Amino acid sequence: MRTSSAIDRRSDIPFYSQLKRLLREDIAARGLEPGDRLPGDHELCERYQVSRTVVRQALLELEHEGVVRREKGRGTFVGDLRTSHGFGGALVGTFEDIQSNAGEQHSRTLYRGTVAATPQVAHDLAVPEGADVVEIQRIREVDGVPWAFTRTFLPLDVGRPLLEIELEDVSLYGVLERRFGIRFERAHRSVEADVANDAVASALGCAPGAAVLVMRSISFDEAGRPIERFTGYHRGDRSRLNIEVFHAPDR
Repeated sequence: MRTSSAIDRRSDIPFYSQLKRLLREDIAARGLEPGDRLPGDHELCERYQVSRTVVRQALLELEHEGVVRREKGRGTFVGDLRTSHGFGGALVGTFEDIQSNAGEQHSRTLYRGTVAATPQVAHDLAVPEGADVVEIQRIREVDGVPWAFTRTFLPLDVGRPLLEIELEDVSLYGVLERRFGIRFERAHRSVEADVANDAVASALGCAPGAAVLVMRSISFDEAGRPIERFTGYHRGDRSRLNIEVFHAPDR
């Protein structure tokens, strides 16, 4: 496999997201077909000068999207490329979720500032009730139409840098990791169906009571500290949850 480009170490896009794009480009450029073997993790680390964690995250997301399949003890192979994508199955911001789909994408900030932690936010972020936390509200659009309304809460020391910089069309994960050294190690996520309340309906341009797909996430750093509480409300008429189920091999 040749390296079509290199990781841009000055970009706010996370390394694993960049590596995903590079691997897709290399697969397409070489005309690889489903079942063709890809280089191993160690070789990818050397070729792209990234850590094994970055490689594993990129391959995990590509596997979730059906681009590759990984077989224990055998390696990584080209999967059956699809036009639809999984949703929320890896540690990645919603901006990258949108980027993996067709259409012109844009994100804009509705609000960002310091607020007092509600009991639920305080519980989820392991901070005292009423403590100052950073809240960021954004709208994600596809082809000019609102697709998702997101609310992100972060502890003050984590989120404070985001109050002073441009956040349009960027990944909060990428900004925090690349510029400020905040590392997201794992996340707990849930997805459920709900109906839009007045605030969500106004943000998404839909009728109150319209169906929405809600993703809730709490992300943790390497020490296990919760550093982000995220809720994304996705329009039900513009969202689809894809789930791939595989037969587990006999052990």
